[in-house]
Amino acid sequence: MQEKINLWNFNPIVEVRLTLLGIAVTVIAAALVAYEIGGALIEDLSTGTWTTLLTHLALAALVLFLVYGGLVYQLARLSHLKRLAAHRPVPKAQLETIYDKPAPSLTFLIPSYKEERSVVFMTIMSAALQECPNRRIALLIDDPAFPGNAKDAADLAQTRALPAQVQALLDEPNDRFQNELGAFRQRQAESSVVVGDELKNLARLYEGAADWISGHTKGYQPEDHAEHVYLFKILHQYRVAHLQRAQELRNCADSSIRRIEREYNRLATLFNVQITGFERKRYENLSHEPNKAMNLNAYIGLMGKSFRERADGVKNFLQETTVEDATLQIPAADYLITLDADSVLLPDYALRLIQIMEQPANASVAVAQTPYSAFPDPACTLERIAGATTDIQYIIHQGFTGHASTYWVGANALIRRRALDDIAERDIERGYPIQRFIQDRTVIEDTESSIDLVDRGWSLLNYPERLAYSATPPDFGSLLIQRRRWANGGLIILPKLLRYLVRRNTDRSKLMEGFFRIHYLVSIAAVNISLLVLLAIPLTDAIQSAWLPLTALPYFWLYRRDLMQLGYKGGDIVRVYALNLLLIPVNLGGVIKSVQQGLLKMKVPFVRTPKVGGRTAAPAFYILLEYLLVVHWLIGAGVDISNDRWAHGLFAAGNAALLFYAVYRFIGLRESREDISVAYQQSRQRRWRARTAVTATAQVIKTNHQ
Repeated sequence: MQEKINLWNFNPIVEVRLTLLGIAVTVIAAALVAYEIGGALIEDLSTGTWTTLLTHLALAALVLFLVYGGLVYQLARLSHLKRLAAHRPVPKAQLETIYDKPAPSLTFLIPSYKEERSVVFMTIMSAALQECPNRRIALLIDDPAFPGNAKDAADLAQTRALPAQVQALLDEPNDRFQNELGAFRQRQAESSVVVGDELKNLARLYEGAADWISGHTKGYQPEDHAEHVYLFKILHQYRVAHLQRAQELRNCADSSIRRIEREYNRLATLFNVQITGFERKRYENLSHEPNKAMNLNAYIGLMGKSFRERADGVKNFLQETTVEDATLQIPAADYLITLDADSVLLPDYALRLIQIMEQPANASVAVAQTPYSAFPDPACTLERIAGATTDIQYIIHQGFTGHASTYWVGANALIRRRALDDIAERDIERGYPIQRFIQDRTVIEDTESSIDLVDRGWSLLNYPERLAYSATPPDFGSLLIQRRRWANGGLIILPKLLRYLVRRNTDRSKLMEGFFRIHYLVSIAAVNISLLVLLAIPLTDAIQSAWLPLTALPYFWLYRRDLMQLGYKGGDIVRVYALNLLLIPVNLGGVIKSVQQGLLKMKVPFVRTPKVGGRTAAPAFYILLEYLLVVHWLIGAGVDISNDRWAHGLFAAGNAALLFYAVYRFIGLRESREDISVAYQQSRQRRWRARTAVTATAQVIKTNHQ
């Protein structure tokens, strides 16, 4: 499978210079625009034209924030390129010294809610095949414990059976390699080790591991691009690596006993993993808050303890007890990886990140991760373009690390357990004590927890390689749920971030940290509102400046270059822009929910992104808003042109055309009609049920009265 990066000549040094050029052009153009707006403001003050003054102030604010966003992207890109040029992966031999001594313990936490079996299976397998010793996997099933229909019951039964099925699959090769390790240790004890024979035996064992992978994948036909990544970037590469290791050992004329012992230890860990399932909703005294954060928190709070299950009527409870009396024991772990059920990791993900975390210089690092990339080569255009925005975000997040501004991206993060204990909070839910390690105040729980960690003196980092992949919603309905959720919470977290920044010294590094962190929290609200205002009101009438579009040109130019370097087409920059127009109502919907939550001091329900087959219907309200925006911008363009405001009129008309393209290409005209029709029918049914209930109640009252 072809990787989605470096598909054309990519020279980091050249890209650094081009980025510096883009930053210079942006700053100079912004300064010239500021000079013109400043002159207009002085004239407004001297003439007392207050309406025009307010218009120019609004324009200044909008231009300032759009320039701010462009500079954030370009500075993050610059930081990413410098980190990429300086990056030297640790040699595999050095990484594998972890097999020479007791390794730190690692637990994968995979939160799952009504996922397809095949999706969860790939995620579990990608965790199980990690080249890292001393690991466990816990599938945290969050489906309703008592399903309301036969289909949900059958799906839940399949999910519950998955841990045992994968465990049985891996036990066969694991038993063989454990026996081989035991036999080698016996030969060591008897001083009967023959180096040449051991090397040949190790080569045969690695070939056996490769044969097991071949048998597992025999006849396997990927049904989509995600399964293609799983087959070729994980299983196939895993098999090839084993064969290469076998060949290396066969060609090795001599080797130390230490190297041989390490190879046996490594083989014994390849398939040695404990896989379990856990359902918090089966127990009355655990959190039942309907969100991913509390699913994780409930399990993390149990780790390192022993429990006895106790029934009280129809309710079950977990009661902490001694090891001897326990019916449930949950081992502690030094590190956790929270892995979304639609994500996969390349085999050396945990090995590389734990090696970084174990360095004495990184003792204060709480979270290490590689921000996930989109599964490449989807068949659906919407998924491909939405995936492009995800891949661009990878660059931005990598750049943030260069300025100590990393945000935890929860889909595949490696977390130091001690850091979570440091930010843990105790609370009461439904009368039962709970612990909150990861914040659930908003639906972007990892973002708020990032601020909690840095406020306690911890740091976060992004490793500059692409080692994780995650699914992108394949239709507008599911994308709407995801992006509305992402837009909800930044404004609520902002005050916490500002308090943290104010308490810190205002040296240059902290100023840059604030520069990036603040934009990350407010950009969705500010950018979408700014674009709406610019399209709705001809603020630029009095500022006929050629410099204004030049402030944005470097951003789009560099964005296009990055898309091409990631394997996309140059013309996809237009499709990305069209998608962003389509998401304006969605993003603002999330922002409004955030404001609502802040004012009412209540949590907004967590809505999970559907990961099942078929199309997810979009709410009719959002579909209608898309068409309303197209009409509004077209009417505005006509009014502008009739009043000789050609620049603003053409701007509005161009955006209307791109938005209609996005509706046609990313939603579909037929699908739009279907979603509106379904919503209308559901509304009629609700009104009919309401009238029926009122009539029935009135009849009962009348009968009783008689």
